[in-house]
Amino acid sequence: MSSVEWAVHGLRTALANGLATPTELAQQALARSNRNAGRNTYLWQSSAWTMAEATRMEAMPHGQGGAFGDGRGNLWGLPISVKDCFDLAGAPTSCGVRLYRDLHGAAAHDSWLVEQLRSAGAVIIGKTHLHPVAYGITGENPEFGDCEQPSEPGALTGGSSSGAAASVLENSAVAAVGTDTGGSIRVPAALCGLAGYRATLGRGNWRGAAHLAPSFDTMGWLFRDLEDAPLLAAPFATVKPAALHRFTRFAVLEDRFLHDCDPAAIASLHQFARQLEVMGLRRSTFSAPEWNGAFSIFAPIQAWEAARIHAGHYEQFQAAIRERLEWGAHIADAELATLRQRHMEFCERMDALFAEHELLLLPASPVVRLAAGADHSQTRSRLLRYTTPFSLGGVPVVTVPCAAGGVQVAASRGMDESLLQLAAQIGAYRKDAVLKDIS
Repeated sequence: MSSVEWAVHGLRTALANGLATPTELAQQALARSNRNAGRNTYLWQSSAWTMAEATRMEAMPHGQGGAFGDGRGNLWGLPISVKDCFDLAGAPTSCGVRLYRDLHGAAAHDSWLVEQLRSAGAVIIGKTHLHPVAYGITGENPEFGDCEQPSEPGALTGGSSSGAAASVLENSAVAAVGTDTGGSIRVPAALCGLAGYRATLGRGNWRGAAHLAPSFDTMGWLFRDLEDAPLLAAPFATVKPAALHRFTRFAVLEDRFLHDCDPAAIASLHQFARQLEVMGLRRSTFSAPEWNGAFSIFAPIQAWEAARIHAGHYEQFQAAIRERLEWGAHIADAELATLRQRHMEFCERMDALFAEHELLLLPASPVVRLAAGADHSQTRSRLLRYTTPFSLGGVPVVTVPCAAGGVQVAASRGMDESLLQLAAQIGAYRKDAVLKDIS
């Protein structure tokens, strides 16, 4: 199947109609794996294990009903990749470093998330590359190699869900599980021209998964087609979702915040805002001067929490990560209490913004390309300035791919399904516009 058809709805329809089988799709996915320059999309793969899983999925009983009429779940038979910070029984979990791969050996049990995927019928193709211990935004990795885009050698995928993005780009996965603490789904999506979904903080269960900073860690997806977004909500929904809400208004952050943003990314932001207006949503502008200080709240709390998770191993990590961990270990209780108070006040202000505007828009990255081999020592703080406001808020975000980069569309906590439904409407609107142009 072509890359255009290599999307959740198209493949799942083909499976339901008997035009493809899980084993056929798994074979194609395995053949396409590790097509980037470093041959490192996946840090763990077993063709025999994946093909056995595909065979097991083919034996799952079918029935009637469901989104595809065969009584099976939305992910049944689909090739899915999983970031290598989630345990899969029988496989090591590296978290992007050899230390943890070798220290812990093969996992004895599936993580909660892998259990959800396998019970839903997904066929896991492998465990994907990530920035070491998920503590970075570029996808650079001194031990397993930097993750470059399969379609554009010399361009980093971004991170930390680097291999997740690469797996979708190379069509070895129709959707990829990632995590997002400070922007680790949103930035790769924007840099790679993909859609991304970061779930509300607290969705899903982290049993058998490696945290970086529990106050901010979220699960999510990278995928290709916005219309597939609603089909991907279920694995993280541990409670019955709220009734769907129809959004009627949105707000764009004022331009002065964007002083260090590439002009092309700014143009994409305003072009996308016009699309939402044509779709019938009312536009406004908002000011949030406190967002300039979001990183100063986020970074030390993240460092303090990460330091406790990785205590005893600091010297095993590269200098940039080691320095952050050492900084976090020395943050005093009084300073942390002040930071927690600032975080709470920030969330209260975010709640007020969402109550007024429903949806908030901001570029997912101020740059549209990260060159492999370049000096990225200042890149992290520049990029996280755009993503940490929503990380502090713990809110769901969809990254919408644009002509240049991507735009974050954020809603209030718990509005995941409604936001994913809006993403599908945006995707349908865009396809309809293309068809009208052609005709």
